Amino acid sequence: MLSVRNLSIEFSRYSSGWQRKSIHPVRDLSLDIEAGEIMAVVGSSGSGKSLLAHAVLGLLPGNARATGDILFKGDQLTPRAVTRLRGRQIALIPQSVAYLNPLSRVGRQVYRASRLSGQCCRGAACNTDSAFARYRLDARVKTMFPFQVSGGMARRVLTATATAGDADLLIADEPTTGLDPEVARQSLVHLRELADAGKSVMLITHDIGAAVTIADRVAVIYAGTTVEMAEAKDFRDNGTLRHPYTRALWNALPQQDFHFVTGNQPMEDRVVSGCIYADRCAARTEECATPQPLRDVDGGQVRCCHA
Repeated sequence: MLSVRNLSIEFSRYSSGWQRKSIHPVRDLSLDIEAGEIMAVVGSSGSGKSLLAHAVLGLLPGNARATGDILFKGDQLTPRAVTRLRGRQIALIPQSVAYLNPLSRVGRQVYRASRLSGQCCRGAACNTDSAFARYRLDARVKTMFPFQVSGGMARRVLTATATAGDADLLIADEPTTGLDPEVARQSLVHLRELADAGKSVMLITHDIGAAVTIADRVAVIYAGTTVEMAEAKDFRDNGTLRHPYTRALWNALPQQDFHFVTGNQPMEDRVVSGCIYADRCAARTEECATPQPLRDVDGGQVRCCHA
């Protein structure tokens, strides 16, 4: 359904003295999502997860330059193609409630999303009603404007908007932020149901524990680089995780006693020629100073010479 190959994103900016400077928040991202699959994309803040979503959707700002390949259903996702597909075959559940149109009633926004995906008027109305019921939004909420609903309700409206249509690929950017635990659980369960019905889901999240309960596979991102692609079941046994950063993320969860690794990920303007994680890795050797390709290891993919 979706294939991302060696995606790199560069931004130009001006520092003191009007010196032009380039930063690379995304260095080398690669992943594949099949039909009927949930791919969880995890990593720390600033690792490039949301930029990946924006690149797929063609929403990068004007000062960004992206290289690499993004294919949707086998075809190159060009700027013209993504404009045609966005909101129809590719839908976004955004992280910010600012994506809601402040001048349009929320019910109308959900209905419009369903119509854009190809539904007839009656089908779009039924989808809107179902979406509001699924996310515990009272019928009267349809007549409200975004400023009249709470933050949690706005999050649910965003999710309803993205899932009311017939998009084949859903990109969910932190879809459970601001939701109470029960509604958050139901939102994730619904994403699983959509995947089981043949949809593809990219689930961008900080909540690894919740992600592995519904995802099929997990892409681990560090400093704008895919360091591991693993089956979700691999996280249930630390011994099967291949990259030291993946193990560090998993061990930092509360149920793993909050183990942590000292240091920080490389700054966006720093050039790294070898392993992106070497500075923080206790197992680093001289071999880590050379470029580390993403290679197949034991049913997964990892960017580490020691795996």
